Amino acid sequence: MLKKRYLEEYIAKDLKKKMVFVGGPRQVGKTTMAKTIGKALYKNFSYLNWDNPADRKTITAMKFEAKAEMIIFDEIHKYGKWKNYIKGQFDSYGERFNILVTGSARLDLYKKGGDSLMGRYYFYRLHPFSLAETLALTCSLEPFKEPVFHKKSNSYAKFKELLEFGGFPEPLLSKDAETGRRWNNQRLDRLIKEDIRDIESVRDLSALQILVDLLPGKVGSLLSLNALREDLQVAFGTIKLWMEVLERFYYHFRIYPFASNTIKSLRKEAKLYLWDWSQVEERGARLENIVASHLLKLCHFLHDAHGHKAELHYLRDIEQREVDFLITVGRQPWLAVEVKNADQTISKNLCYFKNKLRIPFAYQLVEIPNVDFIQNGVRVMSVDAFLSGLV
Repeated sequence: MLKKRYLEEYIAKDLKKKMVFVGGPRQVGKTTMAKTIGKALYKNFSYLNWDNPADRKTITAMKFEAKAEMIIFDEIHKYGKWKNYIKGQFDSYGERFNILVTGSARLDLYKKGGDSLMGRYYFYRLHPFSLAETLALTCSLEPFKEPVFHKKSNSYAKFKELLEFGGFPEPLLSKDAETGRRWNNQRLDRLIKEDIRDIESVRDLSALQILVDLLPGKVGSLLSLNALREDLQVAFGTIKLWMEVLERFYYHFRIYPFASNTIKSLRKEAKLYLWDWSQVEERGARLENIVASHLLKLCHFLHDAHGHKAELHYLRDIEQREVDFLITVGRQPWLAVEVKNADQTISKNLCYFKNKLRIPFAYQLVEIPNVDFIQNGVRVMSVDAFLSGLV
């Protein structure tokens, strides 16, 4: 069995103050976590799913159980007037019951009309399971301090499972390749034909499906929207919209180069990664993706739970020097990460950027167990050991 989710105690605390919104990919565990919080904290709570016809009638009739101390509204962002609706319930009944809203779209960004919810809610993004979660590690991270890395005898084996099956609960628990493939097919089918169709104005869903099939092959490389436009024979504005839609629904995420005059950085193309790294076939790209996902989870956690302005970038300058990842807090570099399959020779680019930008911590990660040494200010270590120190 997988352990409790890393956000539970933070959400439970915030529910006493305001509404809490939880976004994240379809089937990442939002509903299970919400119900777990309900059972742990309240004698009675109600779960209402907009996709369920009976629940939908209850929602629109505003007819709630009198004993409910918390109400979970799931997928209510599909209701055109959901923001006004939720605002009204909070303003009317905020003293009577707590409100937890979950959804498989970017609840913090949706602006399809309705009154502002500013000041009435906290927002969290729930990520797939990470190595620290599967190892039941509690990591106390502070910006500009080095993470505490844990030595667990089973960390490499757990990392290999995560790398193969991804961090979504069902395929990770099954540890079966066939189950994982069938699960993924169903998830993507419902994402495109139900979630996106219900909300977004995308007319050609079959072309959108082709785009989804193309993106795993683009992981880790500079993303050219023009090249995708030519592949699909659509207008630039169309491909730009489709990429934004898929990003809003947590299919992929993009990171951008860190802009700094100190290194004459490029300010153009993004690099793309998937929320479900198990769909990336090329081994090196999948390894880079799992690290990117863990680092993004760290940034989102620091922002959502602690209010730090943490961001994930990559480094690239006009001389074509490049490093895979850089985390900044308040625009100040904190740690840089270069991912290698097995090469333990110190990356010259990593050393260059570390010195030029005065990055406090630099890591070169390899997919080899029990590696950990420091050379030229760069710590070379096993990827599983590094990920154990994150969220």
